[in-house]
Amino acid sequence: MSFTSIPVLDLSLAKDPATKLAFLADLRHALMEVGFLYLQNVGISQEVFDQVIREGKSFFDIPKEEKLKIEMKNAPSFLGYSRLSAEITAGAIDHREQIDLSTEHPLPEPGAPLHYNLLAPNQWPSPKVLPSFRQVFTDYMKKMGEISIYFTSLIAEAIELPANAFDKYFDKDQQHKLKIVKYPDVGTLGKEGKEGNQGVGPHKDSMLSSYLLQASHHRGLQVQNMFGEWIDCPPIPGTLVVAIGQGLEALTQGVCVSTTHRVLSPAAGEGARFSIPFFQGVRGDTTFDDLEKVGVGQVPEHVKEQRRRVLKVSGGQRLDDVEFTFRSGGVATTLGEATLRNRVKSHPDVGERWYPDILRSLREEQSRAAAGSRNSTVGGGAAMVPEGKTVEAH
Repeated sequence: MSFTSIPVLDLSLAKDPATKLAFLADLRHALMEVGFLYLQNVGISQEVFDQVIREGKSFFDIPKEEKLKIEMKNAPSFLGYSRLSAEITAGAIDHREQIDLSTEHPLPEPGAPLHYNLLAPNQWPSPKVLPSFRQVFTDYMKKMGEISIYFTSLIAEAIELPANAFDKYFDKDQQHKLKIVKYPDVGTLGKEGKEGNQGVGPHKDSMLSSYLLQASHHRGLQVQNMFGEWIDCPPIPGTLVVAIGQGLEALTQGVCVSTTHRVLSPAAGEGARFSIPFFQGVRGDTTFDDLEKVGVGQVPEHVKEQRRRVLKVSGGQRLDDVEFTFRSGGVATTLGEATLRNRVKSHPDVGERWYPDILRSLREEQSRAAAGSRNSTVGGGAAMVPEGKTVEAH
């Protein structure tokens, strides 16, 4: 049968030769059968996690005018503050408020490819209102970048590839991203809360892996198994929740599975849910041909066969709600181009200001898709989603 809970792995076991093989076996199971896992003992102290959570929550308490000074639509980088209910997933509004950050880069040179706009300085809140915020999150992103690259080497080993198999997909100064997210309870949303409890709609993460720090006690994150059932992924103190992205599924010829997940808003009276997901970056100039045709090398056939046996449980197909849509309809040739298009799709207000041609193209695609969907049906209750639509949120 498909999974009914999310496995918990202890990263410290990977650093001991006596326990590493057993850890890799457990990791292979999580990669092939779940696509999600809890990771404990990652090398960050609880004191640091607590400080990150305090600073993250404090952001939402600063005056509205301070948040709007660093609003996302102020810059073409898609970094900065997003107002409540400003993002769209699977055709519906996400009821969340957030700030997007990344490991910082200088502004691109004139004439650089358009997707280089994603590499930029952050829009930080003023130190007058949050004096420690910038340093805390700069340090945390640096630590998480190191952890994510190390964990990716373990993923390679778990499916019997060389530990450095993925290294060529990372820049020396690789950009990674982070969000700080507040999901208000539906009782505070007014009319919008009555229309639905979508914190974030069903989606799959886009690149290699993401690492979620659940920053409050609330349930809400759910993962969909191969039979289409929603499995709770509640907070476990001292852990990060790791999600496998569609890029890793493509790189490993389908052996590592990217799993549909969603976030439900807290019920009325429960207060806001907070989360701090970190998204491992990939070199933006990487081409889809490099990923899909060359990839990281041939995954051993017996490892592929193990994945095929997992799929046989559901009759050879996955019955989750979101299709595998990693290649963006052939429009984009590099990961950077595809990422930019997906960001415009998720944040049309930013697209309207900075990328009107891309936004116009996306709307034309959506119109054609809508016209096509009127002439077809979707079996098993699966949701129609625009091709190439992946988001990054927990």
